[in-house]
Amino acid sequence: MMGFHQPHLFAFSLLLLATPGSAQDIRVGSKNFPESRLLGEIFTQALEARTDLEVEHVAGLAGTLVAFTALREGELDLYPEYTGTGWAVLLERTDRAPDPVTTYLEVAEESRLRWGLEWLSPLGFDNTYALAVQRGLAEERGLRTISDLARLGSDLRGGFSSEFMEREDGYPGLAQTYGLALARARGMEHGLTYGAIAAGELDVIDVYSTDGRLARHDLVLLEDDLGFFPPYEAVPLVRGDALARHPQARAILQRLAGTLDDAEMTRLNHAVEVEGRTASEVAGEFLATLGWSRLQPDPGAGVDGSNASSAWTGTGRRLFEHMVLTLLAVGLAASVGIPLGIFMQGRPAWERVSLGVAGILQTVPGLALLAIAITIPGLGLNARSAVLALTLYAVLPILRNTHAGVRSVDGELVEAARAIGLSPRETLLRVQLPLATGTILAGVRTATVVTVGMATLAAFIGAGGLGEPIVTGLALNDPELILAGAVPAAILALAADAGLGRLEVRLTPRGLRRGGGREHGRSSGGS
Repeated sequence: MMGFHQPHLFAFSLLLLATPGSAQDIRVGSKNFPESRLLGEIFTQALEARTDLEVEHVAGLAGTLVAFTALREGELDLYPEYTGTGWAVLLERTDRAPDPVTTYLEVAEESRLRWGLEWLSPLGFDNTYALAVQRGLAEERGLRTISDLARLGSDLRGGFSSEFMEREDGYPGLAQTYGLALARARGMEHGLTYGAIAAGELDVIDVYSTDGRLARHDLVLLEDDLGFFPPYEAVPLVRGDALARHPQARAILQRLAGTLDDAEMTRLNHAVEVEGRTASEVAGEFLATLGWSRLQPDPGAGVDGSNASSAWTGTGRRLFEHMVLTLLAVGLAASVGIPLGIFMQGRPAWERVSLGVAGILQTVPGLALLAIAITIPGLGLNARSAVLALTLYAVLPILRNTHAGVRSVDGELVEAARAIGLSPRETLLRVQLPLATGTILAGVRTATVVTVGMATLAAFIGAGGLGEPIVTGLALNDPELILAGAVPAAILALAADAGLGRLEVRLTPRGLRRGGGREHGRSSGGS
């Protein structure tokens, strides 16, 4: 059973995770959609070009929950946010947002009082939510406003971003305000909605008014005739203590105020989303128009918003990061699940509680676990949080199979071992564990394969791995980028399963390698 624990590998991995990040002075974040990533690049390059600060950009964070939590916990110093999101999501206001200026002032004041966060001056554009339909459908049904949709579109299919489906300034509040009742309204990855509506799989989607793909897909924006959506002015949201440490950062970010109107932001988004250029390159060119020094992007830095010669650039690095995440999570899960599975034997109360808790953890969404993990002191916005979340998911199959494997050993064999003078510990080590090896390893194999897939979520908190190109590819609707992460992940899962299968054969007692013992172990792995 000690075949899993290779001390040199795990010591190296733990050292890697314990090593602090780069000695950055300021950490800029951005969410997992192209405009946020682009604004994050603009902030990063502006600070690098006009100050001597070391700046790190953590791109692709999984929405407002993760980004704002990271900012409050000090894992980020700033990220681009929108006043409407501040009103409805951060402040949880359920009343109608007032005019743009009043909304900005109230959100800024409340954020400063509650959390010590500063909303700097707006960048100059309002990227509001909107509903969009194909032009042909709009003309056929006479759809011009959202009220028209509520009256004439009860048989239509809606596809909305997962965050839009949950927010009060999203679908729930919209449906209540307009009496909107579509035939179907599903939550999905925002980057996939454009392809789905173009293919005729959806009739209505949520969009951002400055999306670069609107013209490409010939979509019509429905007028918000009841004024439901609040203003969404883009603003740098910054920790007050970061501005106190680096007053020059305030001056630079404030100089970006008013430099981006709706048309300019749409043009920049189009360059990234439709033309396929990198956020780093487009941000640099925009800053050059302001007369600021443009930084030359690293041509081999990968797909996290910097320039890259190919979607597959950096695959080796990401594969290694993914392997480390998986090995650490499964190793930690095994170090908990196997001893606990053995300890539960003959202890019904422990069995119920342990399996119950492990089962409940399996029902918690992975992103929610990550959001909770980054608030724990010592974890934060890095690989340690990802390892914790992955470990919690991997414990159940290992715990269940260990318990089942040891319990399934024939009681007569245990009694015989005791009769010849073996102690309980010797009976466990010489009889029960060898006979349960196949079942235990089946649980480890299951946990490993599941963890390889789950580890792609690490990219949503900037922890690296093969999820990086998948997240970026979903945001840009780029199949090649998605495949650059999905294919190596699938190969890694198959290789891990095959390798553990060989280990299972080697560790299973020779007499049980054929027939009932090993087959029982395999079948238990799927339980």
